Amino acid sequence: RFIACPQLARTVRRCLQSGAGPGPRPLLLEFAPGPGIVTRSLLDAGFRVLALESNLDFLTDLQSLENSLDGQLKVIHGDFFRLDPLAKGALRPPAVSSDKLFETMGVAAVPWRADVPLKIFGIVPQHLERNRLWRLLFAMYECSSIYRYGRVELNLFISEKEYTVLTAKPGKSKIYQALTVLAQLGYDIELLHKEPWSSFATNLKNGGLAIPKSVQAPNDHLCLVRLTPQQNLFTGGLKPSNASTFIFMVKQSFAKPKSRLTDRLNSWSLDNSDTLLKALEIPKKASMCNLYPEDYKRLFEALQNSDMFAETLFHDEVLASTRTMN
Repeated sequence: RFIACPQLARTVRRCLQSGAGPGPRPLLLEFAPGPGIVTRSLLDAGFRVLALESNLDFLTDLQSLENSLDGQLKVIHGDFFRLDPLAKGALRPPAVSSDKLFETMGVAAVPWRADVPLKIFGIVPQHLERNRLWRLLFAMYECSSIYRYGRVELNLFISEKEYTVLTAKPGKSKIYQALTVLAQLGYDIELLHKEPWSSFATNLKNGGLAIPKSVQAPNDHLCLVRLTPQQNLFTGGLKPSNASTFIFMVKQSFAKPKSRLTDRLNSWSLDNSDTLLKALEIPKKASMCNLYPEDYKRLFEALQNSDMFAETLFHDEVLASTRTMN
């Protein structure tokens, strides 16, 4: 795991304070705080912090810090990326229930279009980083887990490689992916800060930095990225109840990103594809990697209204994909 240095902790504090008005700082959920370098900086800035730590080696010192304060810090043994597992029965730490977590924080659910109810900060582990981002995306589209409580804001350090994918433009077939389309539709993506890998310490036994290699995209930094769910995401035909179908439709579209949209529609047994594309003002020769994220949403909503299209077409694949992400 990567650990921020004291100088970087001050930068994180400044980024999270930006845009905040006068008065008491809001509650912040920090995951994997490690030795608490960023935690202390956030506490000094007046934030109330709930720290979710899975590593027992760090837990004792964090709990000592908690006991020295007057309720400004709450420490819980848990893993943010093991929230709400599908396993039946009572959860054993570090697995955590988001319901119990939000109850502990005293955060109530709000409507989707309301203000952000909670800010979350953490460094995403590089091991299975892409899978972790996918799982958060699934939860956001389905309004499950932390997103049952509203448009929870994520402030995450992710690799520059994954940030480049999240913000890629249509036509760049190597980095413009299903993850790109779904992230840009679902989140307002804001780059807060870029920091060289060398600014981070690690708790690896050899003391080295496990920097992932990348060929298609630059990967010289960790990027602090703010992901705020879009207020208007669930307008038109897209709803949490059919969002998993939409996700799979986009993922299947990028199985062959250079293939033509007409070919993809024909593979879905849609006989009136020419009429549909004309109504959407999408060129017949358009390839999957040239469509904008908004085009995919408009296409899905049009398909929902088509007599030739049924969600059952993707039913088994959607279930399998959802189980894999969880």
